[in-house]
Amino acid sequence: MQNEEIARVLEQVADMLEVRGENFFRVRAYRNAARAVRDHPVSVAQLGRKALQEIPGVGADLAEKIVSLIATGDFPLYRELVAQVPAGLLELLTLPGLGPKRVKLLAERLGICDRASLRMAIESGQLRTVRGFGAKIEQRVLEALARRQGPARMLYREAAVLAHALIAHLRESDAVIEAEIAGSFRRKRDTVGDLDVLVASTDPERVAKRFLTFGEIARTLGSGETKSSVMLKSGLQVDMRVVPPSSWGAALVYFTGSKAHCVHLRRIAQARELMLNEYGLFREGRAIAGEDEEGVYRALSLTYIPPELREDRGEIEAAADGRLPRLIERRDLRGDLHSHSTWTDGRSSIEEMAWAAKRAGLEYFALTDHSQRLAMVNGLNPERLREQRREIEKARAAVSGIQILHGIEVDILDDGSLDLPDNALGELDWVVASVHSKLSQPEPEMTNRLTKAIRNPHVDVIGHPGGRLINEREAINFDLAEVIRVAREEGCALEVNSQPDRLDLTDTACMTARLAGVKLVVSSDSHHTSGFGLLEFGINQARRGWVQAADVVNTQPLEDLRARRRVA
Repeated sequence: MQNEEIARVLEQVADMLEVRGENFFRVRAYRNAARAVRDHPVSVAQLGRKALQEIPGVGADLAEKIVSLIATGDFPLYRELVAQVPAGLLELLTLPGLGPKRVKLLAERLGICDRASLRMAIESGQLRTVRGFGAKIEQRVLEALARRQGPARMLYREAAVLAHALIAHLRESDAVIEAEIAGSFRRKRDTVGDLDVLVASTDPERVAKRFLTFGEIARTLGSGETKSSVMLKSGLQVDMRVVPPSSWGAALVYFTGSKAHCVHLRRIAQARELMLNEYGLFREGRAIAGEDEEGVYRALSLTYIPPELREDRGEIEAAADGRLPRLIERRDLRGDLHSHSTWTDGRSSIEEMAWAAKRAGLEYFALTDHSQRLAMVNGLNPERLREQRREIEKARAAVSGIQILHGIEVDILDDGSLDLPDNALGELDWVVASVHSKLSQPEPEMTNRLTKAIRNPHVDVIGHPGGRLINEREAINFDLAEVIRVAREEGCALEVNSQPDRLDLTDTACMTARLAGVKLVVSSDSHHTSGFGLLEFGINQARRGWVQAADVVNTQPLEDLRARRRVA
């Protein structure tokens, strides 16, 4: 089993325990274990029970359950919960306003067990008979039900695990000359609907046979001379195309997309009396380009366009005029300005995080544990902040070659004030301000809440501004243009959060902020030593937003970062 599959089962157990009203700490243990497994740098399926126990957040009891899960596909508690908790109830947890307590209440009072029965309860007026369910919640749930008609797209990071394994499997065959995942995956979209695999080969029959031996395949949907389709155990469909090496570049352009980008390219080709398709660029039936992507773009008088930009948002015009940006790369980052430790909800000590940041090639990182409002994770008050500073001083002495900034992720309260007093914030090296509660506030109130926080001179950056959890929770409702306007006036940055289920700001919001001159911060929001590896996902999102290194605060040396702070 892949780490992602194991983590998903552990999260399902946590969800089912919550719906049953189990102890908070028991639920949290399964969530922490799921996150630990997902973040672990090697496949936990290859580890024994003893090695599993040593993973922070797992322990002996959960290690035994994971061993059983790997060997048999389940464990006794999982089977018990699946038998007791209807699958439809778990899906309801993803709807806004329906946490575990409310889902449990609806099941007990109205017999609601899935989306269909919930919709019927709303349409019949029954939902409003339950205390705490008013017109606003009813409307939000109805809108969410309408949005969730189709299957959820897979998070990019989850798809990446399968994609990399599949490409490695194919490349083991000497019949494969080139192999890449194309489509939305190559464009680094935050979610993936399916995988488009492209292979260059002169022996497509052998490639097809190799493809069909991939261990994650659940069933074959179809297989021909150059095309094959399968469904993976994860539910993700994979379509493979095999093309001759002479068509590799043209096919990569065609199958990477987007559709709008390719249509635009074909219009340019037609205007020059050329024909562009997946086999090449042709003039009067003779191929003039197609072996590589650069040649295709060059023959159309365009500079090469990185896959992340191929959404027909002006990239073709920019390529024609030589105005394409040099997109930010992971190696441009000098620091990470959002991370957590065991002082709140992290799973590694400050010193362990420092060593990990150094191994990740960073020059500095900010420890930004939660503030006191988040009592469930033991958020920090001013007194504990001062205690934490003493431990940071010890870590600074113990770990050379990395600068540790003492920061905080301070909650933005309902009225836009901050969860800690200014005198406490003024003692810190870096302040991230984030919204974690009352996410359903109306747009004017949420906009005022964010802009008031931005105007506090101690705030350096707004953390995960949209507040979304992909496939689970919609973004908060606020006026992005107004938030960006105030951020520009105040010199406050906006975060691109690298957590795979956040990736927040969105790509289009990154574009808007960049064009307005608002600085960005690409942060890992790491809760474990492995979390610094997530920075690549934030970089993907920033690249899709046309972001360059100069647009990002933490590409600067530490002395420049300190100089730009509003409160020195």
